[in-house]
Amino acid sequence: MKLHRVILGALLLVMPAGGSSTPKTSAIDLRTFVGCAVREFTFLAKKPGCRGLRVTTDACWGRCETWERPVLEPPYIESYHRVCTYNETKMITVKLPKCAPDVDPFYTYPVAIRCDCDICSTATTECETA
Repeated sequence: MKLHRVILGALLLVMPAGGSSTPKTSAIDLRTFVGCAVREFTFLAKKPGCRGLRVTTDACWGRCETWERPVLEPPYIESYHRVCTYNETKMITVKLPKCAPDVDPFYTYPVAIRCDCDICSTATTECETA
């Protein structure tokens, strides 16, 4: 389960930085889009003892509304932070090429089915806090 979280978190964190492919829907202007959407993404699946394999999958991408405001009582701040996160996924397994004899050649990764702006859930994502 921990590996699943790390993979989801990595895809989630990589996607807002720009991804490496085009969106599924060309009608969306990514420069002004506010919300959360499924977007095609290509990454290098690799692990020690195997060659890497380029994989194209669907991942969550977007910008979600967030705000903070001061308040007079502890904790002295009211915050509303939402991230573009996985709402529904399916897992896909591929076989990595040229693995050493003692290495399991199979690599499992998530495919986004539905994404939403929501609080960061440690059940599906590695959440970073300031």
